[in-house]
Amino acid sequence: MPPAQPDNPEHAAELLAQIATEQSRAAFSELFKHFAPRLQAYATRQFGNEQTAMDLVQETMTNVWHKAHLFKPDRGSAATWIFTIARNIRFDFLRKNKYRQNDLSADDLWPVLAEQNESLDDDYALDDDLLMQQLAVYCEQLPPAQKTVIELIYIEGKSQQEVADALDIPLGTVKSRTRLALQKLKELIQHD
Repeated sequence: MPPAQPDNPEHAAELLAQIATEQSRAAFSELFKHFAPRLQAYATRQFGNEQTAMDLVQETMTNVWHKAHLFKPDRGSAATWIFTIARNIRFDFLRKNKYRQNDLSADDLWPVLAEQNESLDDDYALDDDLLMQQLAVYCEQLPPAQKTVIELIYIEGKSQQEVADALDIPLGTVKSRTRLALQKLKELIQHD
């Protein structure tokens, strides 16, 4: 009789039980060897990116290790449970990635300013004073609340938490105003 395999639902459930009760590395290794390639294929299809797919596999299997005690065999198979974890992590990755795509930092603005000014004189590197003057002109076009946050963070060098405390507003509001202001500045610079 051949040895049981993790694709046998009862055996996979037993492996999860061993991980939950004994923190069995051997059981986890067997489960990992079986599910990691399947998770990798699933994640690669979903993301189209090998590195992100590998990150999803690692995150999923780490959750399997830590949450094995939550698996209930009467509610579904081990494979269903593991792929549900992977799906939820995929949603988290997509949410994070969507936020990052819209996230700007001040460093994103400097190359745009520098490119515009290269046409003035390619022989000289523009100094920071000129860049700061140009940025100040653009900042004047921001809504007052966004302008205040940008000045406190990028001119006075305060952290976002310090700005939130100083203005007595939630940290999330500071982050939102910063992001919106940086997007607006980038648009202004690119259209000039």
